Amino acid sequence: MQLYKLDPLSDSRWDDLVATHPRASAFHRSGWLNTLSKTYGYRTMALTSSPPGEPLSDGLVFCEVRSWITGSRLVSLPFTDHTEPLLKEDRALFQIADWIQEECRERDWRYVELRPLSGDAFSEHPLVKSQSFWVHSLDLTSPLDQLFQGLHKSCLQRRIRHAERQGLSYVKSSSDELLNEFYDLLMMTRRRFCLLPQPRSWFQNLMECMGANAEIRMVRKDQKAVAAILTLRHHGRVIYKYGCSDDAFHHLAGMPFLFWKLIEESKAEGVHEIDFGRTDTDNQGLIRFKDRFGTVRRRLTYFRYAERERERAVAHADLPGTRALCSALPDALSSRAGSLVYRHIG
Repeated sequence: MQLYKLDPLSDSRWDDLVATHPRASAFHRSGWLNTLSKTYGYRTMALTSSPPGEPLSDGLVFCEVRSWITGSRLVSLPFTDHTEPLLKEDRALFQIADWIQEECRERDWRYVELRPLSGDAFSEHPLVKSQSFWVHSLDLTSPLDQLFQGLHKSCLQRRIRHAERQGLSYVKSSSDELLNEFYDLLMMTRRRFCLLPQPRSWFQNLMECMGANAEIRMVRKDQKAVAAILTLRHHGRVIYKYGCSDDAFHHLAGMPFLFWKLIEESKAEGVHEIDFGRTDTDNQGLIRFKDRFGTVRRRLTYFRYAERERERAVAHADLPGTRALCSALPDALSSRAGSLVYRHIG
């Protein structure tokens, strides 16, 4: 099988493939790829067995991350929970693995990383397991009342009813005004966990490039933003990607309320599954929170190929010192630091 390269941002065949492939998600959309390119300057490329001029029957998309700090590498895809290879059959991975080995040596990449939802097809390839996470999903095909009954009774059902009695106002939009409020909450949340915030431009580009497929949901108390989530959509699936809140108002249960609104509205719009996103395996609090929605939890494993053994299984963490930097910087400088740092950690 011969492989061909293409630029998914300029080749309209990529969008056609994503629109029809059953494994495609919001992370495959050109809007997400364009956000990565515009914000961090990553070069996007895809591999396919379809010759130029013919409709794409398969594809595997990457970003090339070039960094003088963390080294150059090929990732499918940076800042993405998972990116399924859009292939017709698993045996195509053998040819792709050969290509990865050759390119990794020729271009002196530190490694090439794939982030498939299912890693079963990788057992006989030279790619090795790297990081692992949990990923939670909620099937929405049941009636709404059954979905509510599937929620943890005291931790979610009662808290959602409590939130409904608190006079919270709810809004869903992609407006600049809501984005500004969302980013203020995000800054607050990231500081609480001593993490640098993503640059504001990331979210501005995301909302612009994804269009109607990116939405912010927010609750306010007396006009003050309490909690917000940002979701991505592709056909019948919604992905929860970002959440933030003001801990001074946690007693109002704004976040459980927002997730229930997401379930209600997604169900009404014909969505059949909500992806609750990846979770670090040692984050027991977040794992329990997602479990309590009646989700199905499964292992998500990333795979790497690297010429040097030390690059193969080492998780690529934040740059050293970023937590201390976050604690010391005021918000305006913290956001600017995020702009400088994040492109190196994709």
